Amino acid sequence: MSLFHQLLIFILLTLSSTPNLRILAQNTSTTASCPLNFNVLRDLSAGSDRPTTDTSQLCQNIKQGLRLVEAHYLKSTGNFLPPVNSSQSCWLSYQSLVDDGTPNFDIRSSCGFQTSWISEGCMNITTRAQFESLIPNATLNDVVANCNQSLENNSPCAACTTSLSKLQASYLAGASVGNLSDCQGYPSIYTAAFANLYGPTDKGTAKCLFLLDFTSKSAKKKKKKVLILILSIVCSVGLLTVICGYWLLRRRRKDLKRKSRTDNNAGRIETGMGSGLDSISQSTTVVKFTFEEIKKATRNFTRDNIIGSGGYGNVYRGWLDDGSEVALKRFKNCSAAGDASFAHEVEVIASVRHVNLVALRGYCIATTPFVGHQRIIVCDLMKNGSLYDHLFGSMMEKLSWPIRQKIALGTARGLAYLHYGAQPGIIHRDIKASNILLDEIFEPKVVDFGLAKFTPEGMTHLSTRVAGTMGYVAPEYALYGQLTERSDVYSYGVVLLELLSGKKALLTDHDGQPSHLTDWAWSLVKNGRSLDVIEDGMPELGAEYILEKYVLIAVLCSHPQLYARPTMDQVVKMLETEVSVPSIPERPISLVAERDDIERSVSSSGSVQLSSPAGYHPSASESSRPSGNKEEGSSSDSRAF
Repeated sequence: MSLFHQLLIFILLTLSSTPNLRILAQNTSTTASCPLNFNVLRDLSAGSDRPTTDTSQLCQNIKQGLRLVEAHYLKSTGNFLPPVNSSQSCWLSYQSLVDDGTPNFDIRSSCGFQTSWISEGCMNITTRAQFESLIPNATLNDVVANCNQSLENNSPCAACTTSLSKLQASYLAGASVGNLSDCQGYPSIYTAAFANLYGPTDKGTAKCLFLLDFTSKSAKKKKKKVLILILSIVCSVGLLTVICGYWLLRRRRKDLKRKSRTDNNAGRIETGMGSGLDSISQSTTVVKFTFEEIKKATRNFTRDNIIGSGGYGNVYRGWLDDGSEVALKRFKNCSAAGDASFAHEVEVIASVRHVNLVALRGYCIATTPFVGHQRIIVCDLMKNGSLYDHLFGSMMEKLSWPIRQKIALGTARGLAYLHYGAQPGIIHRDIKASNILLDEIFEPKVVDFGLAKFTPEGMTHLSTRVAGTMGYVAPEYALYGQLTERSDVYSYGVVLLELLSGKKALLTDHDGQPSHLTDWAWSLVKNGRSLDVIEDGMPELGAEYILEKYVLIAVLCSHPQLYARPTMDQVVKMLETEVSVPSIPERPISLVAERDDIERSVSSSGSVQLSSPAGYHPSASESSRPSGNKEEGSSSDSRAF
């Protein structure tokens, strides 16, 4: 071989190994078309309202829209993410869709998304099989049981998202790449693809799992008109029925009055209550204990076993035959009215099942010659006492921020279930620190349903005698007895402020003047000092933007105007996801407001908008916190209900 041929071969080999040529070859081989079908978003958004112009909200919608498309892709292929070599083409396809509604808005540069993130997710999970191998079958079955239905309404949506949040917290706590298809998004993507029969392209599924509302304003107005027409027809039929039956009722009126005065009244009440409780016992796992079993469990109601007390009676620690510790609430001065209260509380507790609500173990009704009527409720014992004990009681060690965050979220989930997961919905009416008990791992349990009210379907509010605890009762309820689910939201906001600040709901300043915790917190937030609400010396403080977000949620929930408060399921979403906190309206209404102001607030209760363009904006703390105030309040039950 000549010298010229040898030199030519050497030059060709050198050129083929240069970086530029390798990169060119790589780019040629890695370019691939996008397998994601963004047309599903185009079809869903057809006819819906114009996209928001707020950048932070738009970026949130773009992220959730991508998760919806990935759910459609997962359902078709069994893969969560598109291949890495299609990242660029997928972004271009998505950009083309966004340009149709919001021109000149670059997704990646405006929202801070990196090109590779679209193909990178949670814990290196890329397929359905990998996901299901990490999650126990019992947990997946629970997700299907709660999510395999239409998620358009609040109640099924709240039950579904609660099960998903537990799944994510327990099994998907690993590392995520970027903030697109991260570990928080995987449960919703999987559920929309396989656990919900309607699939990701259903508008109800999109709204519940991906927070995307594709309903137009005109469609909402049309739906409202149809609802008004139906209600008008129902009311007309009801009025006709009342007129036709009125004369029959008059004829029987005297007989009913005579029967109500008979000596057998007490016997009828006792029998009716017993049969009602027996039906509860037969349809649930609730046990009907004998009085002898109760005496044995409490060691004959020894005073050493009393762990709480109240106007209803005492709460005792006890031990069942299986060795489990329980709390036993013994009602005193039982009468016809007392029996009604007892039966109501048993009915409420037996009708709910949630990890953040106290579970009923059983009850006892008995009448003996020596102790008279006995009415006792048996529940699990909460070994860490109440939230009140830890904030204001004898507990020396302050709760750390992770535990407080857990208590705040768990309590919100329990209330959201009461309002929208239970059928019919339940308003607690007495949410306070002493009615939130803590188990051995500091999981909160909402207790004391003696004042709870069932909410009939379609009722916007109830008019009832005011009950509850001073400092926690919502203004419109305290003044005019107008009770809604958002009355509980107000009480939750006060408890959340107590949890964050370590201060009681009712305060007194150095001059002895009374004030309310909500007013103090609002004044700090209004002046840009949200972080000054946080208790001094709290262990393991979290990130400042998280702390501030919790403060803003607490102030929003405890707003004196009913229309400004979110619902409890909206509170849960703000606490456990990246949903922004809306701008907080001014507080023009004080606790001694004019009646017209309060009634105008109540009549506007349906107009709250939780996607305000202003969104959540962290503000820096400008000064040190004020000195601690003298606080008023009294402890209640500990480890009891």
